[in-house]
Amino acid sequence: MAQFYTGRLQDFTVEGVVVLELGWVEAFLGLVVDAKVRAFLPNRRTFFLTVELPSSTPSPSPLFHTCINLNWLQSYRNRLLSSRSHVLKGHPPVEPPGRCNLCHQQDCFVLTAFLHQQTRAPAFTNATRFYASDAKATPTEVSSILEQRIRGVQEETSLSETGRVLSVGDGIARVHGMNNVQAEELVEFASGVKGMCMNLEAGQVGVVLFGSDRLVKEGETVKRTGEIVDVPVGEALLGRVVDALGNPIDGKGPLKTTERRRAQLKAPGILPRRSVNQPVQTGLKSVDAMVPIGRGQRELIIGDRQTGKTAVALDAMLNQKRWNNTNDETKKLYCIYVAVGQKRSTVAQLVKTLEENDAMKYTIIVAATASEAAPLQYIAPFTGCSMGEWFRDNGKHALIIYDDLTKQAVAYRQMSLLLRRPPGREAYPGDVFYLHSRLLERAAKMNDKLGGGSLTALPVIETQGGDVSAYIPTNVISITDGQIFLEAELFYKGIRPAINVGLSVSRVGSAAQVKAMKQVAGSLKLFLAQYREVAAFAQFGSDLDAATKQTLSRGERLTELLKQKQYSPMAVNEMVPLIYAGINGLLDPVPVNKILQWEADFLAHLRSNESDMLAQIDREGALSKELEQKLKEVAQSFTKSFVA
Repeated sequence: MAQFYTGRLQDFTVEGVVVLELGWVEAFLGLVVDAKVRAFLPNRRTFFLTVELPSSTPSPSPLFHTCINLNWLQSYRNRLLSSRSHVLKGHPPVEPPGRCNLCHQQDCFVLTAFLHQQTRAPAFTNATRFYASDAKATPTEVSSILEQRIRGVQEETSLSETGRVLSVGDGIARVHGMNNVQAEELVEFASGVKGMCMNLEAGQVGVVLFGSDRLVKEGETVKRTGEIVDVPVGEALLGRVVDALGNPIDGKGPLKTTERRRAQLKAPGILPRRSVNQPVQTGLKSVDAMVPIGRGQRELIIGDRQTGKTAVALDAMLNQKRWNNTNDETKKLYCIYVAVGQKRSTVAQLVKTLEENDAMKYTIIVAATASEAAPLQYIAPFTGCSMGEWFRDNGKHALIIYDDLTKQAVAYRQMSLLLRRPPGREAYPGDVFYLHSRLLERAAKMNDKLGGGSLTALPVIETQGGDVSAYIPTNVISITDGQIFLEAELFYKGIRPAINVGLSVSRVGSAAQVKAMKQVAGSLKLFLAQYREVAAFAQFGSDLDAATKQTLSRGERLTELLKQKQYSPMAVNEMVPLIYAGINGLLDPVPVNKILQWEADFLAHLRSNESDMLAQIDREGALSKELEQKLKEVAQSFTKSFVA
């Protein structure tokens, strides 16, 4: 009975040169390796073969264990050619341990042919290969070889539903076939471009392309993938910049995460949620005092172009550094910034700012810039939301900024019109409200049974000429839990952040506001709204009573006090003494043009001389009567010395 050994010939390097090549091995063995085997192998240099040894032939020397000496193989080949009784037979690869699919025995093992330092392989080419006929094999042996090879062929077949491109243009492809395709399923074109099925019609499918439509040709084959758009999620994305499909674009290598999540998921229901009860500190005095934001809230930032919308959101991200540098997971707030339709230079500048402020390590940036296809700008906010939901569903807290949803709506309008969906108001499709509502409803504060995590959303909307009654602004205002309205007129006056107190509101944030801030800033919003109204009338007349003059005087100082430089967020325990002094008239003796100087000096005084008081405010989160009295005395004494 013959013994069977399955061997594998591999490349070995002698003095840095690969000396054992597939062509040489074929020539050496006197046969051509099966084309199926060669196609199966990735580097086309390693292949498997079965050596049939007569029972009398000694096994390879145990000295080499799983290696077979080339000289032994040489002598065995010579014996084969002289006796013509046995040949070498190639068959598809078998990995030990396991049953050989030719001999069906368990004792197959890997034999590695190797060359000694002094041995060189001759440089054979395709034209000089030896074939089985050169070994003068008998017809019986040739038929045996063919029979064994036919048995060893392993066919791999895969069925996939395909279609044909009927027409393509403007980023939209019309595809015939694919009758079982799902809505929003990914499909792949023969050119390698991917697309998403949006319109499922009788006889054809409307596909939006995630790449250039110039690569797609009429009549080209389209293949279903069976996948809905999904994106990578997890903490491994922190510090990275990714595109709308979650592919890294920052040159820092592949993402170290295997977990994926669908881009478009259903928002949590009513029962899994709980009311907002924890604050999101933005570090901006005017926001934290008058329009506080809670974890799980949706707070809209709305205003004309160049009024500081992104600056407000960016300051909120930078302010989280004071908690994200600690080990307390309950206080950490991870940030996701979704840039939709922005210039690449703007996104690059934002990344640079975050890196300079050491904030990139807890931030993910999803960028679908202005030069990218409309479907990518449409899907980018959903991609960022899925990344934020991973934190929410794992008991962590995240803040997501959509900058901005106006451009997403424009991209969706473009896609819808090209897909020939009927237009509605301002040519937007009828479901543009649902586009934003299903996105923003995914921001939520979860109950303790589900981990107590939260996802806070700060969507940005750009208005035209301050018109908040346009279609998209009114839609998003009605979906969100409040809005911060930034006014161009205030911005040009130097009041920055340029928040319009009368139109800005937070519907649920006051429940999450720090108690100390609520105590000192409770009447601030109302007072400033009255001041703006009185100031508008005061310019028409000069004869004003004392109370009106006091309102104007104090309002000017409070307006000046609420000004804040960009990228300089402030801790809440430092805001409380400032706003307390302003609202209680302790700043009345200070000239308006000296308010900012007073603020800087007062904060320096508190940090150096009253650090215990600041720590107490931070620790207790509320002002007791004793603490309030102490704060009043400190502010009064400092103001006297400052004015003097």
